[in-house]
Amino acid sequence: MPRQSRPPILSLASNCHALLTHDRRSCIHSLGTIELGTSFPFHLLQTIRYSTMPATEFSIADDGIAPQPTIEPLDAYRVPTVESRMAIKSDYVVDVQEFVATPSLSGTTTPFKETPGLYITGLGSQYPPFLFQPANLEGYLKKLYDLETPGIKKLLTINDSTQIKHRSTIKAYEDPFWSRSTAPSISELDRIFRKAGVDLAVQACKKAMRESSYASSDITHIVAVTCTNAGNPGFDLLVAQKLGLRPETDRTLLHGVGCAGGLSAMRAAASMAQSASVRGREARVLVFACEICSTNVRCDLEEVVEHPEETKISPVLFSDGAASFVLSNELTPGAKDRAVYSLINWETATMPGTAKELEFMADPFGFRTTLTKEVPNLALKAISPMFEQMKSFLPSDSNLALSGKSVEPKDFDWALHPGGIAILDGVQNKMELHDEQLRASFDVYKTHGNSSSPTVLIVLDQLRKMGGGRENVMACSFGPGMTIEMALLKRCVRDDDE
Repeated sequence: MPRQSRPPILSLASNCHALLTHDRRSCIHSLGTIELGTSFPFHLLQTIRYSTMPATEFSIADDGIAPQPTIEPLDAYRVPTVESRMAIKSDYVVDVQEFVATPSLSGTTTPFKETPGLYITGLGSQYPPFLFQPANLEGYLKKLYDLETPGIKKLLTINDSTQIKHRSTIKAYEDPFWSRSTAPSISELDRIFRKAGVDLAVQACKKAMRESSYASSDITHIVAVTCTNAGNPGFDLLVAQKLGLRPETDRTLLHGVGCAGGLSAMRAAASMAQSASVRGREARVLVFACEICSTNVRCDLEEVVEHPEETKISPVLFSDGAASFVLSNELTPGAKDRAVYSLINWETATMPGTAKELEFMADPFGFRTTLTKEVPNLALKAISPMFEQMKSFLPSDSNLALSGKSVEPKDFDWALHPGGIAILDGVQNKMELHDEQLRASFDVYKTHGNSSSPTVLIVLDQLRKMGGGRENVMACSFGPGMTIEMALLKRCVRDDDE
């Protein structure tokens, strides 16, 4: 198809004062009609800013801030929508003022089609080989503390009620690393992660790529996430090198999102894949999450001893693990046919005034975890409103939509992040869910505990292996902020499953 002509660049110079003020809305007004997917020469944009823009006089107000110039807005701007073969389907007009003023949980929603054409074509998860059982805890603590210490006594009581059978760790319970006289430093933990953590992530990625039938050279983007390592270059580069990915692979590393990270990475990958579609490019985004939580136990135990009045559950909750999936866009040949899940929609929100309830902060001997007793209650308050937002994106051709009945939480299978038994039981009661709707979440929690960011992805991986279920799946996780992430997925029937 012949390439459409681009709007004259120099015509964008008029009324472009917004480029100086960094006002997004004014900038949209000023730029007029721009074709999505075209490359914009930013060196020329600088020329426009500093050479061709008409001079504007500013007078300094009494408070020392220059007043902003008034721009007369255009009534609308045009955005071409694009189908899978980059054929221009149609132009639609979005009123700028309405577009900016229409809120959703993650900004504005102006969908140009019912489903985004995004497919998870493979998943993989990996735990380390060693297991730590609740019965091991008392013997371990005897090597380090007096068991009559108030905080330690409280921790042992909590340990008996977690309902976790065992947790995965990168070192055996008998390894002297855990009980040596000097706790490992943050630099030592960094070295451990960049070996053991990278190896776990690589194994999970290989499983996801193998199921997707993609070679290393096929991957176009990677999105990685961790909260238990902060080294630079990030571990995403180390994983990419071990996998033999191309040097020009687009890399993004997320940090600071904690247990919400798996779905935060899914949301970022979805945006990248959709951006590639608009640009007429295939996208095969390799997403992976990895956490080594066990090595922070000495830091967490010090918190238990120093603050016995608080309830500290992290030493009996967290484990090590990694998970991965490949997200492909509709321009990728065969993606729809080999899909495990179709990604329909995703949302995120932060609960104001809750930042101190859930933290994971750097300490000389690891990362210090804050997980207050309010976290389960806050999670329960956030989940219903977001579900109401998400259910409106149910595809009209789904069996649930065609039934014509009111959509309820019990109509979905749930891939809920198992942040603790209080969250699992609380969500089940609040949303009136049956045991089988949360079967994968309970299974992962009881057999491995909470591995932070990869856990919700491990639940999704486990769910599709547990036999038949509901057509639609709602994935949900919570993280520092406090932040809630939710994704709506649809199960797919692969050609090799028929």
